[in-house]
Amino acid sequence: MNKRYKDLKVTAGTYVPPVTTDYPEEEPYVGLYQPVYDREFPPVDGDYPYFDESFRNRWRMFWGYIFILRPLGWILRIKYGLRWQIEGEKRWRRTSCGVRRWLRQFDLSCGAITVANHCYRHDCASVLTTFHASFHTRIPMFAPNFRTKDQLFLTLVGGIPIPEAEAGLSAMKAFNGAFDEYNKRGYWFHIFPEARRWDWYKPLRPFQKGAFTMAYKYNKPLLPFAVTYRPRTGLWRLLGPKDEPLTQVIIGAPIYPDTTQPRAVETERLLQLTHETICRLAGIEHNTWPSQL
Repeated sequence: MNKRYKDLKVTAGTYVPPVTTDYPEEEPYVGLYQPVYDREFPPVDGDYPYFDESFRNRWRMFWGYIFILRPLGWILRIKYGLRWQIEGEKRWRRTSCGVRRWLRQFDLSCGAITVANHCYRHDCASVLTTFHASFHTRIPMFAPNFRTKDQLFLTLVGGIPIPEAEAGLSAMKAFNGAFDEYNKRGYWFHIFPEARRWDWYKPLRPFQKGAFTMAYKYNKPLLPFAVTYRPRTGLWRLLGPKDEPLTQVIIGAPIYPDTTQPRAVETERLLQLTHETICRLAGIEHNTWPSQL
């Protein structure tokens, strides 16, 4: 058994999928899958249009959210039994309307940064449909993924490729400047702090600092989500792969940054608190990874 599972402790009733993958023991940011990079995509360098508010792009994303993201949410309800729950409530929600009403009690007028564990191919759509995201959402993403068959989906849901180191400082400056502009317009951001996807992994891996640095910089609240599992039984076994569990999303209350504190201190606090919160939402009593490396 993977040693990270050996000492993992979860609350009563929390489902842990069988381990069928040889997950890395010491390298939490390793990519486990090698997609086929067979699509053309512009170079992600200093000239890439990270900030694109053209009519054409906004029009494409508007219809992309209506005709791609929303139908995908219904497909996930069928294939993975997707449902949602607010922390502290016993009732599971089959639609996101109740979640949206619950969020109205919080001050999210300047947007928020949603964060979640990265644990299956459609977890991004699972989170975005939870709060009925609009096309005013931007998502920093691993740049090479824009050269895969998921290119159209990543682009239409607001994906922004993160420039790699070899692109140089000018590329990162342009990338950061774009998010400065999106923040001024009150956009929502979504980030997977675990960085790389590990399918059906239960322990919560260490977080990278990007989301929490951004929360402090923009004074945006963090909205924690946990994608959790339940066994595929009964009719569900006919609607999807038998070796894949059903999924559900649990949402916690916003975590607000304290910008009166030094950046390094507050970023550390936000990371630790968010990691602990998502562990709790996921039903993890004792996690076997540290909150960060």
